[in-house]
Amino acid sequence: MHRKILGELGNISEHLLDRASGRMLAVSVRLFDPKSQQWSIHWADSVRGTLDTPMIGGFTQGRGEFYAQEVFEGRHILSRFIWSDITPTSCHWEQAFSADGGKTWETNWIWELTRSQE
Repeated sequence: MHRKILGELGNISEHLLDRASGRMLAVSVRLFDPKSQQWSIHWADSVRGTLDTPMIGGFTQGRGEFYAQEVFEGRHILSRFIWSDITPTSCHWEQAFSADGGKTWETNWIWELTRSQE
């Protein structure tokens, strides 16, 4: 499920993820700040039941980059989302973590997304 909210200043998506560790339900809330011209992406899932630190960023020339400082498995990291290869019907998304302030990145999640034809 995906729908616009706040007069099109945001959107919300629900996700059902089948992982090796079991099924997980999740929700993404994306909000656009007209003053800063940036998006914030908020995530919650059925494993933890809390909102994560929002990813902040935006799109330039068809590529979106979003960053957050967060704690993962007890250590402070920089996390990054990249949206690329965006078309009207598909896109590429990946998540990466950096333990050295962004000098090196470990990509740990990749999605090839396709828009449903409803």
